[in-house]
Amino acid sequence: MLTLRDATPQDEADWRRLWAAYQEFYAVDLAPEITDRTWGMILSPEKPLQARLAVLDGAICGFALHHTHISTWALAEDCYLEDLFVAADARGHGIGRALIDDLVGICRTRGYSRLYWHTDEGNSRARALYDSYTPTDGHLRYRITF
Repeated sequence: MLTLRDATPQDEADWRRLWAAYQEFYAVDLAPEITDRTWGMILSPEKPLQARLAVLDGAICGFALHHTHISTWALAEDCYLEDLFVAADARGHGIGRALIDDLVGICRTRGYSRLYWHTDEGNSRARALYDSYTPTDGHLRYRITF
């Protein structure tokens, strides 16, 4: 049975396990203080970052990290899906779709104007899921890091 819920302090070890697998998938190694800060923001009521967790048969197997921000193109806030991940052994069961559907429902309930996200252009499995919702809008990302 699949359930979706907000993260709680008791979920830290399971979330960190998935977060490490997410970094491995993208071949990155974030500094431990970034992971600590991210988990802290998820739990902080003063920060906009939130985590929805997918729990399959009692085990946390996926997450959707998202936050809202103001928009200069709409009256309501936008919701940005920053990170979506499903554990390798749980893929193929509709969990990624369930997490996105969950966010769509949250956005509609809260009156957000849009839900959007980015993905790596080579992530064909994720792109097949995302394309089933909407075609890419053709925007390219440019990023300056400091």
